[in-house]
Amino acid sequence: MDKKKRFNQVCKDIKSIKIQGARNIAKAGLQAYRLFPTPASKKKLLSLRLTEPMLENVLNMADETPYPRLLFHFGQAQDEINKHVLGLIKTKDIIYTHCHSTNVSNALIYAKKKGKKFEVYNTETRPLMQGRRTAKELRSAGIKVTMFVDSAVDIALSGKQKNKKADKIFLGADALTKQGIVNKVGSGTIAKLAMINKIPLYIIADSWKYTKHKVPMESRGLNEVWNQAPKNIKIKNPSFEFVPKKYITKIITEHGSLSYNQFLKKVS
Repeated sequence: MDKKKRFNQVCKDIKSIKIQGARNIAKAGLQAYRLFPTPASKKKLLSLRLTEPMLENVLNMADETPYPRLLFHFGQAQDEINKHVLGLIKTKDIIYTHCHSTNVSNALIYAKKKGKKFEVYNTETRPLMQGRRTAKELRSAGIKVTMFVDSAVDIALSGKQKNKKADKIFLGADALTKQGIVNKVGSGTIAKLAMINKIPLYIIADSWKYTKHKVPMESRGLNEVWNQAPKNIKIKNPSFEFVPKKYITKIITEHGSLSYNQFLKKVS
């Protein structure tokens, strides 16, 4: 496959969410940019998924930072995150998560390998069912997983209907901002229910997702929700939503387990 076809294939895979997750998108975008390191290439890559400041940060560093050093950061950051998450997990914990986060999944798998005994609740994450990817990854690692439909999030968290109450919530993030985080739609409801049920909410993310700029909220096509829907039915398909920092117990990055304001001091 020639360079142009490879570049276009990466763009297609990012746009269609075949490549998903902020870290995976950033790495793929970086590899594509190296094929054609031009302003036009950067503009096209940034247009594919609007709510991805990590991709923008990486591309902005790409012209002056050696490629191996950029790649090294991803693994190093994950290693540090894994160590901090390990200290949070207690025996028999039930940890709730939503959608798919590479940072969260890797940290949980690391904890399992280190002998931690816990189980995970997660939600399916309609309409593209990214929660299934999380469930498969964790189950393949020997972690007990219970999946809930999205609309049963309160049942999952609060311990209703013969379920055990969740002990902790681990969410990833696509963007970190001064006021809070942006993550998959549904995260706002989860954050509010966490506060009501007094369940600590931890955000697990690479600090390179931080941005000082306003983050646009991507919405996706109605066909993902209802293909060939009857005419005159309006469908909303928001992909992301904002979670204010007041709901966040701690944010776990390569800088450590910090309050949100402590994290801001590190990255600002």
